[in-house]
Amino acid sequence: MKSMLSTTPGGPETLVWTEQPDLSPGKGELLVDIQAAGVNFPDTLIIRDLYQMKPPRPFAPGGEIAGVVAALGEGVSGYEIGDRILALTGHGGFATQICVAANQAVKFPEAMPFDHAAGFVFTYGTSYHALKDRAQLKPGESLLILGAAGGVGAAAIELGKYMGAKVIAAVSSPDKAAFCSAIGADETLVYNRDMTRKDQREFSKQIKELSGRSGVDVVYDAVGGMYAEPALRAMAWLGRYLVVGFPAGIPDLPLNLPLLKGCDIRGVFWGASVFRDPKGHAENMAELQELYAAGKVKPQICEVFPMTEAAKALEMMQDRRVMGKVILTNT
Repeated sequence: MKSMLSTTPGGPETLVWTEQPDLSPGKGELLVDIQAAGVNFPDTLIIRDLYQMKPPRPFAPGGEIAGVVAALGEGVSGYEIGDRILALTGHGGFATQICVAANQAVKFPEAMPFDHAAGFVFTYGTSYHALKDRAQLKPGESLLILGAAGGVGAAAIELGKYMGAKVIAAVSSPDKAAFCSAIGADETLVYNRDMTRKDQREFSKQIKELSGRSGVDVVYDAVGGMYAEPALRAMAWLGRYLVVGFPAGIPDLPLNLPLLKGCDIRGVFWGASVFRDPKGHAENMAELQELYAAGKVKPQICEVFPMTEAAKALEMMQDRRVMGKVILTNT
């Protein structure tokens, strides 16, 4: 087997495509021949030792994969060699093989291609958990998505529309705004990459105007940084502010704002929720599979690279040039 290994902390250029011994599944595990792997923002952090999880080196990044079961470990039932499965791996996905716990793998049908399967779990899992479990988004409410053209943002647009919300997509360029409109956003808002205080006030005003009422009911913040405070200032009474990620930096938020607006700030740590509430995760995944089969959601794949070009994919991700999802393949 081969893996794209991180041998020292650093950027995408530090990764090395390396020959390694073939794997054998342990008790309760599946050996999977990886066909495709999704690329996500945490992959850019984990190789720099900036993510919550710090695996010992050498390791391959890659937190979600789709592939074919190649061997069964002791005690595994319910799977056969040749089954198509997708799985969250945390790391290790940028490789040709991986062993995963059988109880963390999900079968997917022939009708779903490997690239869709590899781009499905992380983005839709995060956004569905955020909007359904954390925000309890209701039909008729307004939903602002910061960083709406990224993988989780695009998923949030589709899911927000499915759940009956008015979706406002906030992005950093007109081409990203056009992308968001094409996949269902009701309104788009282009913000400056470097905001002054005046820009922040204008941004907050625009959000309120587009919400069609006194403020926005739910903010899905996958960006953080200087964009967070104006979004919080634009919240409606009893709104819910979802903290999803902060590639633009961890913001300093004035806590008088939640008091004045009676709104909540709610953390969205989907990765932890998967392990803390496996039953809820399984239910969400079953519902998402049904939505995919019904054509309500579809991974928006903007680029596909060979696994050997993982560095290019990670550079796109860290430079915030991704619209939708980037996938790596071994085929």
